[in-house]
Amino acid sequence: MKCYNCGGPHTPKRSDALFCSPRCRVNHHRSSRNSKETDNSGKIILSLCDHSGAWSKPYRQAGYDVRQVDIQQGMDVRLFEYPGEIYGVLAAPPCTDFSGAGARWWKNKTEDDLINSLSVVDACLRLVAVCKPKFWVLENPVGRLKNWLGDYKFTFNPCEYGDPYTKKTCLWGDFTPPKPLNPVEPLKAAPGNHSMDLYIRTNGQNLPHSTRGQLRSQTPAGFAQAFFFANQ
Repeated sequence: MKCYNCGGPHTPKRSDALFCSPRCRVNHHRSSRNSKETDNSGKIILSLCDHSGAWSKPYRQAGYDVRQVDIQQGMDVRLFEYPGEIYGVLAAPPCTDFSGAGARWWKNKTEDDLINSLSVVDACLRLVAVCKPKFWVLENPVGRLKNWLGDYKFTFNPCEYGDPYTKKTCLWGDFTPPKPLNPVEPLKAAPGNHSMDLYIRTNGQNLPHSTRGQLRSQTPAGFAQAFFFANQ
């Protein structure tokens, strides 16, 4: 028989014993009580430029009304209309024209390229200004976005939250910085290589460069969970 709370095997001492231990019984009843007392369905989270939904996943799982707005899903954040009262905003505008990792390509970019990228950032910030959410955050890798937004509030590496690679990321906004969660040592990649690419190959994912780029742009699962714990 499996425990009704943790799912682990156990042999009941009574015919009505559903739990493997008193602790599991208490935890189950506490969770049940909290789920009844907490209804997040009326709390809207705008997840901007988050095609994968990785950053907003913990909020969706907790019952929040998550609304993804991403150009790859046919929704341009620059044309997104005022949605009403908003609980939180998660924004991850494309970093192609801002990331320091691509600095060698900046000289090949036109002014129009930069203006187009900044217009997406501006649209995210416009929604923050209009909706006045309880919390908001905008992320981008270390690079030159600070030239337009000023100093960032917080930085992190995925390995500080359980994902074994490095990708220093900056956060701007009004939010509670998440504490490290299950930190691990990052994989050691050869000079000039991304430790995340090594992580992908180590996990048996032999993917084309374009797909690896999409994975690198996703919010790390460990950080997403820690951010959710700190900002509910």
